[in-house]
Amino acid sequence: MARPDKAAAVAELTEQFRAASAVMLTEYRGLSVAQLQQLRRSLGGNANYAVVKNTLASIAAKEAGIDNLDDELAGPTAIAFVSGEPVDVAKSLRDFAKANTQLVIKGGVLEGNKLSARDINTLAELESRDVLLSKAAGAFKAALFQAAYVFNAPATEAARTIEALREKQAAAA
Repeated sequence: MARPDKAAAVAELTEQFRAASAVMLTEYRGLSVAQLQQLRRSLGGNANYAVVKNTLASIAAKEAGIDNLDDELAGPTAIAFVSGEPVDVAKSLRDFAKANTQLVIKGGVLEGNKLSARDINTLAELESRDVLLSKAAGAFKAALFQAAYVFNAPATEAARTIEALREKQAAAA
């Protein structure tokens, strides 16, 4: 590859590193082209999965301000540049790795923090953003209903007391 081609490849990788909300590295040794296509489909629009040269990826990562990927950039490496939810990508990679043991999750970076393979598997165990938001909304709604009940309780108690006094007066008369 000529130097201008390498410079262009590094520039493109640097832009992908900067644009990604997370980066997850995998080893794809032994996977067929069809399996890699299946993995890309499973990631959907949440990530761009690319096979990269380690040297170029290392240079691009450093240019993008990510200095802690050198350990994972050994052997055949493919990178998932996450543009959507990192949890969804982690789940897709974990599920694919369970079905295809040749795929090995190496690690990655999320918001500038280094992730180990174990961290990515832990991330995959989280519920999706939509589920967490739904749970939070349900908790807020329950709290509002409790507050409404507490505010209405004195008025309801007063009405019951007045009604009891009326019944007592009616029974005495």
